[in-house]
Amino acid sequence: MSNLLSVSDVVNVQISLAPVAAGYRSFGDMMILGSSAVIDVVQRMRFYAGLTGIAQDFGTTAPEYLAAQAFFGQSPQPSRLWIGRWAQAATAGLLHGAPLTAAQQVMANFTGITSGGFDIHIDGVDHQITGLNFSAALNLNGVAAIIQAALPSGVTCIWGATNKRFDIISSTTGTSSTVGYGAAPSSGADISTLLGLTAASGASAPVVGIAAETLLSCVNTLMNMSSAWYGLTVATATPPVDADHIAVATAINAAQLSRIYAVTTSESGSIDPTSSTDIGASLQTALLARCFVIYSTSSPYAAASALARLATIDYTANNTTITMKFKQLPGVTPEQLTETAAVTLVSKNINVFASFQNGTQIFKEGVMSNGYFIDEVVNSDWFQNALQTDLYNVLYQSPTKTPQTDDGVNQLVTQAKATCARASNNGFLAAGVWTGPPIGKIKTNDVLPLGYFVYAPPVANQSPADREARKAPTLQILAKQAGAIHFANVLVSVNR
Repeated sequence: MSNLLSVSDVVNVQISLAPVAAGYRSFGDMMILGSSAVIDVVQRMRFYAGLTGIAQDFGTTAPEYLAAQAFFGQSPQPSRLWIGRWAQAATAGLLHGAPLTAAQQVMANFTGITSGGFDIHIDGVDHQITGLNFSAALNLNGVAAIIQAALPSGVTCIWGATNKRFDIISSTTGTSSTVGYGAAPSSGADISTLLGLTAASGASAPVVGIAAETLLSCVNTLMNMSSAWYGLTVATATPPVDADHIAVATAINAAQLSRIYAVTTSESGSIDPTSSTDIGASLQTALLARCFVIYSTSSPYAAASALARLATIDYTANNTTITMKFKQLPGVTPEQLTETAAVTLVSKNINVFASFQNGTQIFKEGVMSNGYFIDEVVNSDWFQNALQTDLYNVLYQSPTKTPQTDDGVNQLVTQAKATCARASNNGFLAAGVWTGPPIGKIKTNDVLPLGYFVYAPPVANQSPADREARKAPTLQILAKQAGAIHFANVLVSVNR
């Protein structure tokens, strides 16, 4: 067969696969930021798909768990949550041992050791850990307890049932707090590898302690670290002061990547019409469009429930966009407000889960601190990302190029119309009267029957500079939000 002629000499077929399209950003990924010493300051954030994993890592009394309980208690139930770490106080240096396999966790590996040891560098001092006798240990928690008893006073050794590793944590905090890799001892059986404490056995790089950080510094770190999360709320035993909230809300408001920040407050000034320094009034004065405040005297984590309701919007389906007003906050006790208190909250753009005389409880009014409705901000963020991603993929996935001609620009226009159609399908956009300035063939007070109109000027009208820079003519999209009815007025005339 090797002497036969190749068919390719007659028919040559080559297949080129188009690049995989850039994906859309998730607007269902929310983050609860806490200060419990579970996630270290290098990892900073951890993903959870449900409450069980959070209970295993944090226990059931930590603020992170209680906030997550409010989050996963929402209906429909979300399935994506990040927990972040804030160094509200100075942190300790630590060493994460390598995760042990099932075979490495067998107790027989440890109970045969009666005089084991290892060397380890803690807070600048070398320590020789010797005489470790695991013969009576019943489980790996017992192994950790024996190691801890041999370590310097205050230094902790724990076995993590979730991550299947030994961690050694310094007794000090701050930038001088350190724990180095384990090493073979000068005498006795070396168990540093057995415990997974060496670099060669897969231990993580030692985590150096850090000084206490501001909430703003932490959030900036998390924003630079990952684009995965969209919404943020804080859950700590000692709540942030108002200045911290204002600093974070201002930073998120100015960030290039869109995010939102949710604050729960029980400040009595919130319902005091004479107060202008409570957190709601302060954020309102700052006109922050990416922060919303919830007043709750029963739950310090009510904001987590509100974020959870936003997290379940499916923008790919029909008529799925929502307004936050009238929604429920499961597990949050509704407030019983006087009319004066309710009006005061509205005047400060503070939301509340409140009881009504007809026996119902609803979330009201569903606004950001600057008065924008929460849903219009979140939906607009989704729409911006969908347009950006879809138009990017037109250029990115072209097997040759998108020509700088009217036909090429029409490819972008066609895609923009398709994205707008999706926004109409999910209920964000709808037919209505255009009240803005005239653009293209659309005049002020014209009806947009589809809820949108896409306009691009002819390529011939481009400036030479834009032409030479290979820019497309600026696309202009007129979009009409469907909005939502929050109030109704009824006039009844009775005739006899």
